[in-house]
Amino acid sequence: MTAFLTSGVLGADPDLLGERYEDASGRSYRPLIIQPMIVLTTDRDGLKRIHSRALTRGMDMAIYIEEMFATGHDAANRAAVRACETEALNLVGLALRDDRKAVDKVTKGAKMHP
Repeated sequence: MTAFLTSGVLGADPDLLGERYEDASGRSYRPLIIQPMIVLTTDRDGLKRIHSRALTRGMDMAIYIEEMFATGHDAANRAAVRACETEALNLVGLALRDDRKAVDKVTKGAKMHP
């Protein structure tokens, strides 16, 4: 789920992708995202609060709902989300990128993932 959510952040801003890596033997490796990421944890109620706060502030985010674990492809994931009203989304994760202070306010109460 974290990888899918990260792709939502990167997909919204391709400039976050760094340059390719190269080892001393000249072998090339794929680039990584250039900024640090913080992974937080909270319960379902906390996740709903974060989602609501982010929506209120107009933040763009990536979401992952419980039903997506049972799908097998991207179109089915979108259909699963489309089937739910905003308030009824069975959220299990979300990702956002915005001003640090704004993100800190929105995620207040969540803890660093161990």
